[in-house]
Amino acid sequence: MGGLKHLVKKGLGEMGFNAGGGAINWFPGHMAAATRAIRDRLKVADLVIEVRDSRIPLSSANLDLQSQLKSKRRLIALNKKDLANPNIMQKWIRYFETSQQDCIPINAHSKSSVQKLLDLVELKLREVILREPTLLVMVVGVPNVGKSALINSIHQIATSRFPVQEKKKRATVGPLPGVTQDIAGYKIAHQPSIYVLDTPGVLVPSIPDIETGLKLALSGSVKDSVVGEERIAQYFLAVLNTRGTPLHWKHWSNRRAEGIRYDPVEKVEHSLKDLRPRRRKPPNMSGVMYIEDLVAEVQHSLYLTLSEFNGNVEDENDLEGLIEQQFEALQKALKIPHKASEARLMVSKKFLTLFRTGKLGPFILDDVPETSSVS
Repeated sequence: MGGLKHLVKKGLGEMGFNAGGGAINWFPGHMAAATRAIRDRLKVADLVIEVRDSRIPLSSANLDLQSQLKSKRRLIALNKKDLANPNIMQKWIRYFETSQQDCIPINAHSKSSVQKLLDLVELKLREVILREPTLLVMVVGVPNVGKSALINSIHQIATSRFPVQEKKKRATVGPLPGVTQDIAGYKIAHQPSIYVLDTPGVLVPSIPDIETGLKLALSGSVKDSVVGEERIAQYFLAVLNTRGTPLHWKHWSNRRAEGIRYDPVEKVEHSLKDLRPRRRKPPNMSGVMYIEDLVAEVQHSLYLTLSEFNGNVEDENDLEGLIEQQFEALQKALKIPHKASEARLMVSKKFLTLFRTGKLGPFILDDVPETSSVS
């Protein structure tokens, strides 16, 4: 993927992906105070769980805190493993292991997955438990990697595992990056007392590397409004095209050609919002079939445009032209009216929703480094 890095630095930025100016910068005021508080608490933490996004194992690291984290007992929890390519994930696990860094892929919404994390936490703290009556575990990470969801799962497990005396509080899970604004402590065990502190995600004040910023935006760690949905969608299309991913979706094209499609008896409204995590009621069967057919249409349109493309995806002008064609194809696939005044924005939002909910398949956007150094 060296070609993509070249494109991002010299091509994608020049093609409008860098619209709005240079590096991506998002650092809300409350995060500055939170960063100072985190630094203070790190000094007394016995263990740190650094939550990262499995799709961007390096890009979702908080660079501003790495020097301090390296001096602590640390577990890297790669969350959202259900959205990551399992084959590539094994390579990442080996990378962290060879770098002598404890790492475990998790799904913060799965109790069995979080249980494995807690077992590893206890193993890491075993030598400290003999000396200290009270232990402090910190959960840190950039926005929207699933820290609050992890805290809630830990509480559910602790209810059955430990005789916790105080009334437990649930962490507030935010629908948008950076919503958990207070640093709060939760007692999850007694004798010895183990406290887990939930901290708001802290992103570095500036992200000088454009590709890192776009990956964070694509995975949802930076608010869409900061970068712009169209810019993020364009970047994702560039990634797909340079990797040749749509060419692997030929089976979806065959599925469509064979006429295996969902033909609803009733008119079904666009139901992509039903995929968002905060909606507790899952789509009904009609909704599921509708979404599956929509995904098939999207994958078919991208397969066709790339397979019929005669240009060079490593040429920025050719790639820009291809992406323009794909926006038009996606508009038809997503059934967005041609006269819609904000059609391109609507296409971008729906396309990003399909990626973020895993409907387009599992992805890992970061490449496994060849060196053994780890952030």
